[in-house]
Amino acid sequence: MLGEPVDSYPRLAPEVERGSVRRITVVGEEILRRWCREGTQFGTPELSQPVDDMFATNQVAEGAGLAANQVDVDLQLFVWDITDEWGVRHVGHIANPVLDEVPTEQRRLVEESEGCLSVPGPYWVVPRLDRAVVRGRDENGKPLVIESRGYFARCLQHETDHLHGHLYLDRLAQRERKAALREMAASKDEMFARRAAPAKKLGK
Repeated sequence: MLGEPVDSYPRLAPEVERGSVRRITVVGEEILRRWCREGTQFGTPELSQPVDDMFATNQVAEGAGLAANQVDVDLQLFVWDITDEWGVRHVGHIANPVLDEVPTEQRRLVEESEGCLSVPGPYWVVPRLDRAVVRGRDENGKPLVIESRGYFARCLQHETDHLHGHLYLDRLAQRERKAALREMAASKDEMFARRAAPAKKLGK
């Protein structure tokens, strides 16, 4: 939880129970291309309410992580609830995240399939660093340092990209990007419908 080991954690994060499900923005909307503003009102509903709502929205959308601009909120903020390839569950949120620079000689790229809730449907292979360290603050202003590897590292890089106005599509060749958008157009209605059932089950 927030980068620290815990003995146990509920299947549904407490934020899911408190939060409301918001509409997820889709590629083409201006807010997804914006460098989001820094959070400054720590310990207030300006940060706590989006965190709760993003957890609830991520849960019903069956996502790994979700950035604030994906629910139409202009904030440097994202959440995650993800189980990595080693079976370790990671849950948390971070405001004003900054990824550590990795020296060239230590950079190792891994090519794996990647999708996005704002590009509903397609998955495409995207190269990412196999390890990542992100620094920021929690909703109350406490400093955070989150270390990651594998799928979790990919998630942290993906969500940080969002807050800088970038989508995973930007890392594809032009032909691949066009193919991904065609695939999204063909499948997005089905994906939107799939999100309705978990929301109803949770009473959201």
